Amino acid sequence: MLKKLRGIWPSAISGIIGFAIATLIFIPTLYPNSQNIYRIIRERINVLNQIIGYVNHFYFDKVDMEKIMDGAFHGLMEELDPHSTYIPAKEQENISELFKGNFQGIGIEFDILDGFITVIAPVPDSPSDIVGLMPGDKIIAINGKDAYKITKTEVFEQLRGRKGTSVTVTISRFGEPKPFDVSIVRDNIPIYSVGAATMLDEETGYISLRRFSATTEKEVVESINALTAEGMKRLLFDLRGNSGGYLEQAAAISDQFINTIDTLVFTKGKIKESNQVFKSNPNKGNSDFSLIILINRGSASASEIVSGAIQDLDRGLVVGETSFGKGLVQRQLPLDSGGAIRVTIARYYTPTGRLIQRPYEDGNDLAYYRELYDLDRENKIDSLKELRPKYKTKSGRTVYGGGGITPDKYIPFKSTINSETIKVLRSPKRPFFNFASQYVSRNQFDFTNFNQFKNNWETPDELFKDFLLHLEKDSLKVNKDSLLTDFPYIENRIKSEIAGSVWGKNESANIRLLLDNQVIEALKHFNEADAFIKSIN
Repeated sequence: MLKKLRGIWPSAISGIIGFAIATLIFIPTLYPNSQNIYRIIRERINVLNQIIGYVNHFYFDKVDMEKIMDGAFHGLMEELDPHSTYIPAKEQENISELFKGNFQGIGIEFDILDGFITVIAPVPDSPSDIVGLMPGDKIIAINGKDAYKITKTEVFEQLRGRKGTSVTVTISRFGEPKPFDVSIVRDNIPIYSVGAATMLDEETGYISLRRFSATTEKEVVESINALTAEGMKRLLFDLRGNSGGYLEQAAAISDQFINTIDTLVFTKGKIKESNQVFKSNPNKGNSDFSLIILINRGSASASEIVSGAIQDLDRGLVVGETSFGKGLVQRQLPLDSGGAIRVTIARYYTPTGRLIQRPYEDGNDLAYYRELYDLDRENKIDSLKELRPKYKTKSGRTVYGGGGITPDKYIPFKSTINSETIKVLRSPKRPFFNFASQYVSRNQFDFTNFNQFKNNWETPDELFKDFLLHLEKDSLKVNKDSLLTDFPYIENRIKSEIAGSVWGKNESANIRLLLDNQVIEALKHFNEADAFIKSIN
């Protein structure tokens, strides 16, 4: 054991010395007037050397020095802010895949909070989304094995896998009396940015944007052009659950809607390179259609840059729930190990000068994220509104800084489906998809035109009974009376899956949106969004 540790020891010391040298090189530039920094660094490096030496010599059992040092690096970054982080080499490969490539797994964005895998958001249309995983869910076991204090590397190793294989996760959810198991069948994880682009009616287009990746601007422009060709005169741009991505892409998307010369977003940091101003190109923007931005508490970072620009410049109406509140910009810096650090280099500000970062306590990331799931979050935000800094939009409307983008119209999400329906929705056997697919295969010649299907197709009388029989064949025991109370939802879900099977994801989303209360309410406010267009033109 000692022999093995002595083999690791030179590498660990080399890393520490390298870190110290790098620090001493850069610190004079960053802190020219803070001589105490040198003394603090030297003292702390000496203490770190002592700790590693003692562990190496005295610790009674085998030591994974690489794991220990990774823990130290994580701890260092966690003391900065909730969004600065150390990324080991294996994890860095996974993050690169999310924005540039493809992978197979269950599809969740997560973090390790309070020792548990915590779902930040399920990737839309992924296996995790299909079975109903929710932000805030804690995965406390994987295939029956305790997942407490699991590392991110271990999460990827255990949750990723070949398409078609399954994994059972045990979920602890706020408000649920006890944990429950969910079996998830791994699949290809969608990487594209635009989740859906469809016409809700003859003049209303809808685009759902999942993330801001390298291809986002191209995808959004293509979607806008396609919808315009179909007669779009107004657009509902859905940023719900979009946790962000590339700053440059956020500015580029904002630019698609602004046809005046204005600042879209600007950043301020410690070093000159961190200070950027993104201005609109009037030859690029489009003001031919009115615009509503739909956000929720999961809309963060780049999503807030877009909604903030639209709100500040009075280009459109922002509706939904108060957004996440992330006003910090990170830069990813490569490490010789193949890993990286993502360090906050600047704050970003909306065109009026708003900083929308929520308050946070250094090192207490759990409280920072848990706050999002408070049932009375919006009431708390509203009660403190008068204490937040106020700004004026281009036309003189009052907007607020200091804690996310406050929507112009608050529209809470509402769901009334019962536990039995949720159980069917969560089933890894995907009964809705399978039933609809089988139905389409038996009646494929009945579906020739989507608009006719959407407006005229009625559920056959025997459909619900056939669906119950399908559940029975799949050995899914359900309370039929409870399912019957959710018949409109079940009917809509089956119709949506039929549309997806016949025409694709855009048409599938189009049907599901018919029961989306936030979308339904948002459409009622286009008269207000139209007023912004009239003032521009």
